[in-house]
Amino acid sequence: MLIVIVSVAVIDQATKILMLRLLSNGHIIYVIGDWFRFRLLFNPGAAFSIGSGSTWLFTCFQIAFLLGVIIYSRKVEDRWSALGLALIGGGALGNLIDRLFREPAFFLGHVVDFISIGNFAVFNIADSAITVGVVLFIAAMFIAERRQSRLVNSGGEGEK
Repeated sequence: MLIVIVSVAVIDQATKILMLRLLSNGHIIYVIGDWFRFRLLFNPGAAFSIGSGSTWLFTCFQIAFLLGVIIYSRKVEDRWSALGLALIGGGALGNLIDRLFREPAFFLGHVVDFISIGNFAVFNIADSAITVGVVLFIAAMFIAERRQSRLVNSGGEGEK
């Protein structure tokens, strides 16, 4: 899980560094017409810039969640749950790095967003990893619950 967490954060930061160089001065790169483009934004809040005045709070949430994933990782037995949590943790770490080390100040930094699709929010690789991780983790929970239900119903309660 640690390898996935660190890999996601490294890829996220590398793409942000690249986009900061390519998209300086408000430049927009159109990939698929006006529907898919790279456009640089600095986000002080959460998704859709919600809570832009509470950057410090999001920094605390990301630290707490990342520590929680690392601590809980020892108890995860299912590989899909582990992958989901690792993707979420890696995304949290990627955005946490921005919040700690980017302008305007330590712990209050704005997250670099650059992926723009249609009229949807502008986001980054870390945000994508978090979204995919949440979907994987929820799916893994449903599958594990269904598997456990089958075992109980078939009389194999103690089996794995």
